[in-house]
Amino acid sequence: MRIGMAWTGAGRLRRATTAGALVVALFGVAACTGTAPGGPVAAGSAPASTGAPTATATGAPPAAPAQVPDVLRFTGTTLGGAAFDATQLAGKPVVLWFWAPWCATCASQAWTVAEIAPKYRDTVPIVGVAGLGERKAMKEFVTEFELGGTPQIEDSKGTLWKRFKVTEQSIFVIIDRSGTVVHEGFLDGEALTAKVAALAGA
Repeated sequence: MRIGMAWTGAGRLRRATTAGALVVALFGVAACTGTAPGGPVAAGSAPASTGAPTATATGAPPAAPAQVPDVLRFTGTTLGGAAFDATQLAGKPVVLWFWAPWCATCASQAWTVAEIAPKYRDTVPIVGVAGLGERKAMKEFVTEFELGGTPQIEDSKGTLWKRFKVTEQSIFVIIDRSGTVVHEGFLDGEALTAKVAALAGA
């Protein structure tokens, strides 16, 4: 009787030891599968980057870069000496203002430009293109009419004036967000303000 009980106890001990070993082994396998490179991602962890565009917080894919229309494929240098690249304006309506430093009409428009340009800087950029004059006179014009906060490209050689077929001052060339020229000609302060406001709301 005692011998049978001893064998029974020994059998239980072996089964318990074997079960414990199996549990440890299973935990070890589970731990490895969660961290192996290229294996399934463990629950709650961030997925590995695939290099594809990721969705935004709203679930929508990120906006694609705006297509650059030919009309905005030009560069220049501002009167302050900074490089200017018009392709950075793609996707927005843009106002190009062709002016000369000795032009009385340009001077009357300058106050309006100085007033509205900061307000619409991010929605409808206004860019001055100074020509038909000396650099010194152009810089004095910008200082006098407080245009320093608006990009003013030096075009004393007339490169951009020729590109846009501008033959007199003061001329506004307005380009919509698709790259289509929707206005080319004179605008007084009131008309300019109205057009810029309309473009900003479009």
